[in-house]
Amino acid sequence: MSESSRPPLITIPPEIEAEMTPAVKAFVLAAFAQFEARIAELEKQVKELTEQRSKVTPNNSSVPPSTVHPHNDRDKPGKKKSKSKRKRGGQQGHQRHTRDLVPPEQCHEIIECHPDACRRCGGELTANGETPRRHQVWELPPIEPNIFEYRLHSGDCPCCGISTSATLPEGVPTGQCGPRLAAFTGLLMGHFRQSKRRAAAFLGDLLNIPCSPAWTVKIQNLVSDAVADPYEEMRRELTNQTQLFVDESPTRENRDKAWLWVAVAPLFAVFGIFGNRSRKSLASLIGKYHGIILNCDRAKMYLDGKRLQWCWAHLKRDFQKLIDSPNGQVKRMGHDLMRQHRALFDDWRQYKAGKIKWRTFQNHVAPIRDEVHSLLLRGMFSGNKKLMGFCNELYDRRENLWTFTRVEGIEPTNNAAERALRPAVIYRKLSFGTQSAKGSRYLERILTISETCRLQNRNAYQYLIQAMEAKFSGNSAPSLLPDANQTCTPVAA
Repeated sequence: MSESSRPPLITIPPEIEAEMTPAVKAFVLAAFAQFEARIAELEKQVKELTEQRSKVTPNNSSVPPSTVHPHNDRDKPGKKKSKSKRKRGGQQGHQRHTRDLVPPEQCHEIIECHPDACRRCGGELTANGETPRRHQVWELPPIEPNIFEYRLHSGDCPCCGISTSATLPEGVPTGQCGPRLAAFTGLLMGHFRQSKRRAAAFLGDLLNIPCSPAWTVKIQNLVSDAVADPYEEMRRELTNQTQLFVDESPTRENRDKAWLWVAVAPLFAVFGIFGNRSRKSLASLIGKYHGIILNCDRAKMYLDGKRLQWCWAHLKRDFQKLIDSPNGQVKRMGHDLMRQHRALFDDWRQYKAGKIKWRTFQNHVAPIRDEVHSLLLRGMFSGNKKLMGFCNELYDRRENLWTFTRVEGIEPTNNAAERALRPAVIYRKLSFGTQSAKGSRYLERILTISETCRLQNRNAYQYLIQAMEAKFSGNSAPSLLPDANQTCTPVAA
């Protein structure tokens, strides 16, 4: 049934209509007609938005990849493949992978096994001198915690009668948690994203250490205090960087909304939790950032006149969204912009691989830049509302698109920040945020330690042991700044 032939949504009851004057009736019918027209318009908008929402994927929007099941090929345009005819598992002729035997001296115990009798006739055997076949079994030892008891003796002074008690040796904690246990529990709740109850269950069931959720909170606060100094040191060092990758994600602190920010430098990263997504929160994390080039998305809080490099990975998703549009004019613009995006990154990959020089790369980019600007101008004057706003924003701030082509060493995407933020987002989904300000301070500090150790190819557990030993000795934890770790090899992006 067409909209013109369907019955009216609103009618006047006959008993009321009989009492109306012609003028009143005409006015009411006119009002009804306006309401029905408005309802039809809103229904159309709802239908369009519903269709758009059904087509939103991580490939054409900022929707995180975790919202799509990895086996759902319907949400992966361009990635559909025909079903393979091969069976699951290793294929015939593939290279075999085996576990190498460790040297005998590294074995916990060597057990000699001799045959009792001939396997055919049962007769007595004599040794033939052949080298025995080695078979190694890996096993976990029974886990028992080391418990150290300190007996503090006292003595009386015969001269003045005062009693004096012994004190704990330097580095011994006043509580019942040693540095290794504190470091392990801190990593378990932060780096490995376990809840307080699961961490307590792990310590009790697997490590035979009686533990309650309340005790894990105390250990969490110990770890947070131990790494406070290196965290603040790295946070102050952000202002001395030439380029930072910055991103943010919503979270919660108790029942209040909050935002988790991250700033990534070449060999360290700093997290911070603030009450909002404003420019003030950004400045609280990285300072005034004069002279720093920020790699970021196109959010408004970054638009304060500073030097920016907009993320081309975000732009690629925006171009794909245009391609997915049912409007032919919008679709064509998406294809034209995506073509330039591919050409740009073909040249960028050649430059990063050392196949072309920096000056050659800049020469190759110049016509691509001019073509992108022409396309954006075409969209601005296209008369299509979907194109005009998008193209106008990019063209007005087009300098933010090409910073990486003017300054050598600048990356064109914000992938480093998004990669650093991903574990924190998973943590938020599992825990629904933090429950207090102390919990927020612990989370931003442990995430900072975890990601910085990953970037420096360091062992986070060993570092936290050093930090806890320093705290129990009354000292500051070791620095994590790159200058203090010249031997570190950065992890490849």
